[in-house]
Amino acid sequence: MSTQDPSTPEDGSGEDGETTPAHRTPAGAEGSTAGGRRRRLRDRSPVAAFFVEIGVILLIAVVISFVVKTFLLRAFYIPSESMEDTLQVDDRIVVNLLAPEVSEVQRGDVIVFEDTRAWSTGGAPAPETTPLQDALTFVGLMPDTSEHYVVKRVIGVGGDEVTCCDDQGRLTVNGEPLDEPYLYPGDEPSQMEFDITVPEDTVWVMGDHRRASADSRAHLEEPDRGAVPVEDIVGRSLARVWPMDRWGGGGTDRDPFADVPAAGD
Repeated sequence: MSTQDPSTPEDGSGEDGETTPAHRTPAGAEGSTAGGRRRRLRDRSPVAAFFVEIGVILLIAVVISFVVKTFLLRAFYIPSESMEDTLQVDDRIVVNLLAPEVSEVQRGDVIVFEDTRAWSTGGAPAPETTPLQDALTFVGLMPDTSEHYVVKRVIGVGGDEVTCCDDQGRLTVNGEPLDEPYLYPGDEPSQMEFDITVPEDTVWVMGDHRRASADSRAHLEEPDRGAVPVEDIVGRSLARVWPMDRWGGGGTDRDPFADVPAAGD
C-alpha cells in the first residue's frame, strides 16, 4: 500500500499547480558559498596570492623606511674628494638625525648640513633630479645624491677661536694645537692663514682633504665668516654602508680635540 500523501503530487507541484523546487538553499548558505569561492580562487591562484603578499611587504617597508628616514637615520651619497680619505667618492653614508637636536654636535664630528648658501654649486642652482629619484629619496629608499647638502668636519663650535697656523704649521683651537690624523696624506692643515672666532649657534667646518675642500675658509669674506648655522645641520655621519669593502664608522674623531679648553678659558 502506498503511503504517499494524496494532496502532494509526485512531480513536486502544490495544490495551485506551482512547482516546489526539489532542492532549496538553506538561509545563510549563500554567504558561506561566496567565501568558499574566494578560498578556492586563492587556492587556484598561488601566483596572485604571492604578489598580494609582496605588495603588502613592500608597503610596510616603505612606511618603515619613511619613518626611519624622517626621524632617525638618512642615507647620503659622497660626490666629491673633499673628505678623502675618510670618505671617498661614491661612498654611501648613514647619518644620525638625532644630532644636533638630541645629541650635541662636538669638535671632530663629521656632519651633513643643508647647503642654504649654495656652497657646493658656487651660487648656481643645484642640478635637477628625476621624479623617480625624488620619490625614492623622499621615502628613504635611495641615498640623497643632490647638491643641497654638504659633508664636512667640525673644527670649532660657538665661541671657539680657530687659528692657522702655529710655528709648526698646525691649526689651533682656543690656543691648543691640533694633531689631525684624518688629514689626506700629504696635505697641510691649511695653505691659507686665518683667525676666526666662531659665532654662537654656528660651527666652523673643514674638509679632510684640505687642498680639495671649499669649506669655511673659502667664505671668510661673508657676513658669518664661513660659519655654518647649527639649525642647518641635518645630522652626524654614523657609518659608511656602501660599497661593502668600505663598511665602517662615519669618520667622527674627537680625540684630537680632547685637550682643547672651553671657549674663554
